Amino acid sequence: MAINGISFGNTILSSSVRNLKAQMADLQNQLTSGKRSTTYSGMGANEGFAIAARAQLSNIAAYTDTMTKINTNIGVANTALQALSDIGKQLQNAANSGSQALNSAGQTAGQQTAVAEFSSVVGILNTQAGDRYIFSGSTIYTQPVASSDLILNGNGAGQAGLKQVISERNQADLGADGLGRVAISSPTATSVSVAEDASPSVYGMKLQSVASSLTGATVTGPAGTPPAISVDLGASNPADGDTISFTFDLPDGTSETVQLTASSAVPTPAGSFAIGATPTATAANLNAALTSSIGTLAKTSLVAASAIRATHDFFDKPPQRVDVTPPATLATATAAVNGTAADTVQWYTGDAGTGSARATSTVRVDPSVTVQYGIRANEDAIRSVMESVALFAAVTTSPTDPNGAGQISALNSRVAQNLTVTPGQQNIQDIQSDLANAQTVMKDATARQKLTQATMQNLVDQAENVSTDEVASQLLALQTDLQASYQTTAMLSQLSLVKFL
Repeated sequence: MAINGISFGNTILSSSVRNLKAQMADLQNQLTSGKRSTTYSGMGANEGFAIAARAQLSNIAAYTDTMTKINTNIGVANTALQALSDIGKQLQNAANSGSQALNSAGQTAGQQTAVAEFSSVVGILNTQAGDRYIFSGSTIYTQPVASSDLILNGNGAGQAGLKQVISERNQADLGADGLGRVAISSPTATSVSVAEDASPSVYGMKLQSVASSLTGATVTGPAGTPPAISVDLGASNPADGDTISFTFDLPDGTSETVQLTASSAVPTPAGSFAIGATPTATAANLNAALTSSIGTLAKTSLVAASAIRATHDFFDKPPQRVDVTPPATLATATAAVNGTAADTVQWYTGDAGTGSARATSTVRVDPSVTVQYGIRANEDAIRSVMESVALFAAVTTSPTDPNGAGQISALNSRVAQNLTVTPGQQNIQDIQSDLANAQTVMKDATARQKLTQATMQNLVDQAENVSTDEVASQLLALQTDLQASYQTTAMLSQLSLVKFL
């Protein structure tokens, strides 16, 4: 019977050595990479939790990236809004200064500043953050505002700009005789009537009320169609110092009062009418004084109020134009008509939806949190600044007009008032507050996500990472075991039957 030699490859010892070498290779890889394994199967039972944690970490990273971009957009928007606010304050200061000195172009120093600032306003509203227009609502790739030159001057090919719209409205409000569409007449020898020229009509001055202390006079109205006020002095003259006041509503929503005082002084003081020898003569003097005073009011405050309203109509959606459908003319028109893209410059071309401007840009920054940060250039607060700057830049006054100073004074006061923050109306700070709230929400979300991120990363580290100190200790122990196995193997490899026996 033959006796076979000992085959090392088939022994239990050789299998143990191979296992030790495999373990050593794994430990060396762990020591080098710091990871428990290069495959999911080698990670152990907790790898399922680690995979879920990694997915959550990936989501947090995406939210963080999104919030970084949004904060950049909001930062750009806040800078632009602050610039608009500063321009509004600068213009208000210029209007409040009351400067009425006109240059050869018919504008004050404040108006000249407005011409330059209007280009700045348009540039601000066309600001981009990256590839998106921040004042265009949901249409982020569409430039929201037309050029300043196009807005002011039109295109010369049928599209009217602001200057033309102001001029047309001015003619419609003043009427053919320049009295603000008010007719002054004497129905009888001792009476004077003040009446609107047409009803209904959206143009000219409207009679609001009358107040009289004229002795012996009978005052009625406003009443009738069109509305009229009648003053009949009767059989006696008013006393020295008696007054009568007519209050008119103007197109921009303001009101002005013409007050006349009966006077026997010679010459007749300003703001008075002469008491004649008879009531008939006095009525004639009252008629003349009213015609002069109402004419002055029309050529000063009405001109300014008309420009204010025309500017608001131009920036409205849709813009409003004087309806000159025949037989109406600018001086006799009574109605307005919607301007179209064919005949009127459309200053705003961004998203013009009716919903919240902030909601035009909404993004999720957390599984349960969204923020809104959209802005439209046609929001009330922004449009108000736009209108005031454009109005100041567009209006010109003849340096030789005797009523020029009155026009500028009336315009200055109205522009300053329109730029004053009114409770209940949106202002630029309201928009900035909305954006600040969005930033606060993102800041809170970031704080929560950092805590979650730390927890998830700890779970991943526990499942996938190893302690290098522990691995090094295991590797040393394994080397000792492997060395002992090699020594045993060497001894066995020299074993023969003779030695065994």
